[in-house]
Amino acid sequence: MNLVWHLEWRRAAITNGIKAALAYRGEFFVGLFGSAIVPVGIQLMLWNAIFKSGGTETFAGMAYPELIAYTWTTLLFSQIRGGDYDFELIEHIRTGTLSNFLLRPVGVVEFVFFQGFGEKLYTTTLCLLAGFVATAFTQLTLAHLILAITLALMGNVIGYLFGALLSATAFYWENAFAVLMVKNMVVSLLCGEVIPLSIVPDQYSWVWKSTPFYLFVYGPTQIALGKWELAQIYREFGIALLWILALLGAVKLVWRHSIRHYQGIGG
Repeated sequence: MNLVWHLEWRRAAITNGIKAALAYRGEFFVGLFGSAIVPVGIQLMLWNAIFKSGGTETFAGMAYPELIAYTWTTLLFSQIRGGDYDFELIEHIRTGTLSNFLLRPVGVVEFVFFQGFGEKLYTTTLCLLAGFVATAFTQLTLAHLILAITLALMGNVIGYLFGALLSATAFYWENAFAVLMVKNMVVSLLCGEVIPLSIVPDQYSWVWKSTPFYLFVYGPTQIALGKWELAQIYREFGIALLWILALLGAVKLVWRHSIRHYQGIGG
């Protein structure tokens, strides 16, 4: 009975997230467009400065058409990776509304995720449709696109769990929002949204390879463009799964310990 209740609750949470995205579709599309155009604009200006103004033919082993293809393909995955619902966790702690979840069979970390994930599924559907249209006149294939979208969704889960882990600082520090803001800036740099991570010099590549953030945008883009062999794709999916399991265990452990410091007073 409890399992049935959990499944029904999850379905309702995801459905509510999708309904919320549809209800506020004007604001949703403006936000979607705004968050997409900034990194793309930065990249296009950078490549134009390097190739057109600089007069070079390749940059870090990549030609101008390759970099342009990378830039436009990242649009499909940069929108999936986002989501500020980890900030909502801090807000529940800060305002004391976390108390509403303490006596329920579902924790606040799970509740906030499924509520926000519903909206991400709506965004993912739009990205999948855009990618499907692009297969008609680009090198994208449907098989690679589906694999890339799947990895991007796993990246979204990793991103949320990482944020949920950092959100536990709100039990100890009133200004915990700053931690997530710094995290978002680091993720933007290391996920491949602003620049292809392959142009990072070899001596510094260990930085992005040691984090899961490259699985958010860079990895899916490499899959979509056919840059990774099937063996590497399987390996990256395995790495993503390991990160999810490790972060899930860490979140449960840290929240179980940190919640002892919760007073439920609110801000």
